[in-house]
Amino acid sequence: MQTIQFELAKEHIALCDLLKLAGVADSGGRGKMMVAEGLVKVDGKTESRKTAKIRAGQSVECMGVKIEIMARES
Repeated sequence: MQTIQFELAKEHIALCDLLKLAGVADSGGRGKMMVAEGLVKVDGKTESRKTAKIRAGQSVECMGVKIEIMARES
């Protein structure tokens, strides 16, 4: 499984936007479809909320990619 470290610029990011910005989905719409299809896990559990707030310290898995969310260092 490929691992990507994603640096969070704000307090949180919507799940569908994260999938797009991390390059797992080619658009926000595709990210929403992936969530609706049950292809996305947050912290090991299938997530059904397309705009779930993802925060630093969480991890997201989809399509063989693990995204580790990190806080931006000041």
